[in-house]
Amino acid sequence: MDAPVAKLGARTSEDENSSSGGPVGELRSTSADGAPDWPLELRETVRSAVEVHLAGDQREESAKRRILRELTRLERPFDEFAGTVHVTGSALIVGRRGTVLHLHKRLGRWMQPGGHVDAPEAPWEAALREAQEETGLVLSHPDAGYRLLHLDVHEAAKGHTHLDFRYLLLASDADPSPPPGESPDARWYDWDEALALTDDSLIGALRVAQRQPEASEGLPDNGGTSKRVDRVNGGEL
Repeated sequence: MDAPVAKLGARTSEDENSSSGGPVGELRSTSADGAPDWPLELRETVRSAVEVHLAGDQREESAKRRILRELTRLERPFDEFAGTVHVTGSALIVGRRGTVLHLHKRLGRWMQPGGHVDAPEAPWEAALREAQEETGLVLSHPDAGYRLLHLDVHEAAKGHTHLDFRYLLLASDADPSPPPGESPDARWYDWDEALALTDDSLIGALRVAQRQPEASEGLPDNGGTSKRVDRVNGGEL
């Protein structure tokens, strides 16, 4: 049985297996040459979320320990060009039709959308941006703010190791419509289909996503409006 994952704040019966955004202060910065960069505070914000997250199984517990070590060791943990080990953000998309997966172009596996973190993004912002780019869907974080559902560490393309942060995103019933350049194979799966398609790196995450109260609701049929999430308090902008 999967263990509960703590939120940042008071717990309720709906708080299991997730971590929500809380006050984190101003998180925007620039590099010495004026280019966007990750703020120093972001590392500690992300570390705090990992520390309070309760892993659901042995694989996720191992990932949690590895991520905490790497957040201490790496000089630039969010920068894909600083080394082969870095943080990524991915999306567990839920709605009335189930969940959305896409066929990874290089790996040839059905996976959740997501990718690298672009400065000065936080991982939950990268998850929303990448998921919308890869699926063509209008997506949203929950009304209360971003919700970290799962952690994983896995080998990726080009010899990279991804410290993957998986966030809950909500979708309407619309069909995915990936733009040119993205994998054309993206579709809704019901939960049993999705669990049968994926490997151990994603099964635990899908089980947590399926239990979320929003999993049977998603967004209104008109798709609503994509929401940016405030880095200061995790709320909607």
